[in-house]
Order: sequence, then C-alpha cells, then structure tokens
Amino acid sequence: MLDIAEELNRWVEQGRDFAVATVVAVGGSAPRRPGAALAVDADGTAIGSVSGGCVEGAVYELCRQALEDGETVLERFGYSDEDAFAVGLTCGGVIDILVTPVRADGPARPVLAAALAAAARGEAAAVARVVTGPAELVGRALLVRTDGSHDGGFGAHPELDRTVAAEAGAFLDAGRTGTLEIGEQGSRCGAPLTLLVESSVPAPRMIVFGAIDFASALARVGKFLGYHVTVCDARPVFATRTRFPEADEIVVEWPHTYLERTEVDGRTVLCVLTHDAKFDVPLLALALRLPVAYVGAMGSRRTHLDRNERLREVGVTELELARLRSPIGLDLGARTPEETALSIAAEIVASRRGGSGTSLTGAHIPIHHDPTALPTQRIGSVA
Repeated sequence: MLDIAEELNRWVEQGRDFAVATVVAVGGSAPRRPGAALAVDADGTAIGSVSGGCVEGAVYELCRQALEDGETVLERFGYSDEDAFAVGLTCGGVIDILVTPVRADGPARPVLAAALAAAARGEAAAVARVVTGPAELVGRALLVRTDGSHDGGFGAHPELDRTVAAEAGAFLDAGRTGTLEIGEQGSRCGAPLTLLVESSVPAPRMIVFGAIDFASALARVGKFLGYHVTVCDARPVFATRTRFPEADEIVVEWPHTYLERTEVDGRTVLCVLTHDAKFDVPLLALALRLPVAYVGAMGSRRTHLDRNERLREVGVTELELARLRSPIGLDLGARTPEETALSIAAEIVASRRGGSGTSLTGAHIPIHHDPTALPTQRIGSVA
C-alpha cells in the first residue's frame, strides 16, 4: 500500500472512499513482492498493480466488492493447470492478496491516512495490519514511527499494541516489509494473529563522485531505480545543474571531505568515477571503512592494480580492499556513457538482490532471490 502512498494520500485529502489490495506473501515466480498494491475508488478508478497484469481484473472486482460491503478479505491466486484461461498467475507462482476497504466510516481510515501522509512526505514509518485472526481484529491497523511512538491499535489487549509496535519498529529499522506471527494478547499468548507490516523509508542514496559524462548517465539511471542521487566533484566548472539536471544534489567539494561529513547507511551506494589518484585514494580509504551497501570505482585493470597499491600504502587492509568493485560494473561490453551506466546499475542491483549477473537463458538459478515464504495452510475469506 505504501508503494502508492503519494496517489492514495491525494485520494484521502479529496475525501474519496477506496479499497486497497496489498500483496501479503508470494511463492514461486510471482511478479510482485509483499507490499505491492492496487487501489480502486468508488468511481472505479484504479491505480497500482499487484501482479503485473495476471490477476488485476479479479483483484479489481474484489476491491469493488469490499467497497460495497465494507469487509476485508484475503484471497489466494495461483496457476490453474485445468483451465489455461482461468484467473491465475501464468508464471506459475502463488500470491496472497489482502483487500481492505478504506471508507470514511471505517475504523482503520485515520491510521491508514496518517501512514499514507507520512510516506507521501518521504518520512520513515511502518504500518501493521491484521491479516488473519479474530474477525473483530482483521483489517485494524497500527502506525509506528522511528521514535517508537505509534497511533491506532487493535482495541483488544494493550500488550498486543506494545508488542506489535516493537516488532514493527524492527521491520522499520531494516526497511523491511513482510508478515509477523503473534498472539492476540501480545507475545505468543492467545489466539494466533498474522499481521502484514509495511515499511516506508526515505529513498536510498547514490553518491556519484566525478562530474564526467558517465556520471550524468549514471545519475539518470540512479533516479530511475529510485535512488536519491548526489553528484560530487571539487571542480565547480564541471559540477553544475546544467550538466546534471536529474541529480537531487550537486556538491562542489573535495570528495573525501564531503564523504566525511555526509550521512550514509547500509543502503547507500558509492560510485567513484574520478579515476584520479589524488581524489580516489583518500576517498576510497574512507569509503571502504563505511557501513555502506556498495563501493565501486571506475578505471582500467592497470588503474585498478595501481590504485590498490596506493590504498595499501595508506593502510587499507586486504579485507577492506575485497569490498571494492573495480573495475566498476558488469561485463556487458559497454562503450557509451549510457551503456556503462547500465553496467554499473546492473552490478548494484545484483549486489542488492543477491543476483549472480549470469544470463538467465539456460541457467538453473532462481529468477527472484528474495521470496517471502507463504503459509502452508489454505487461506480463504477472513471476514
């Protein structure tokens, strides 16, 4: 749901009633991950997607029905061997969809509205919704913020709210979306509940060092992938808005000085395109010791070997050097700045998702590397 927060927040501000269908869990080669959503308003307008088109029509009708009767339902879709034209996932996967009406008279609307507003503003927040359990709890929601405060709740046991807030806070810290199993009295006590926890966190950072033509192409690809892109170069004549219109930030400063003072985290990617020792060495000596997701450096193999020796001379260890992706990017035979940017982006995605970079044709490897396990029991209507 939070993946379409900006549009849904506008619907809330306009006072529209709507129903939102959210992917809860997937199995096999399902096209969308938990948290992906499709929403339908009272006029029949639809936004978002839960399956890339396979079951959208059926989910659309479930949303229309939920708007009429006000009931939350959980539905499972899978591949049908008996009828090739049956509603199902042609890719062979299985997907569970939670359909929740968000009407003006609904108890969860204030909480969901607050969660959508926070996500639309780019703030970190998590929302937990009951997927399965006692009928009076299904569809209820709780919003958790980074400071530990929370809104809404489940109206059952105070300990349940406290426990879910703590567990959802852990999901938020990790930027994770997934399901949580818990007892209705909190901890493991009481009837079992399944909750969907959706996290919305600010866009991860991509910092590109070196204001060259390759950096301009990489900034465009980085924005396409959802990164907050910063371009940094010590030369003001090159680091300009005219040359980097897609970048969120342009910083004129020595690269290592900027990296020392800026905030990075475990999702940040650092791309060093300067291939000049006076910039590279102090920058990489710092970068390889930071808790970031990816550090890559441009240059030939000869440049790479020379740079490694210089880094060793300033105290960079072999373990730290092993983190460096250099020469940067995957082997695509790239030549143009755009092709090179694609090569770098492909390596970043493979690193983030656990991919091998191997061609899928003829390879006996998973297409998706981060599946969320489905519960083994049959899931049907929950209201």
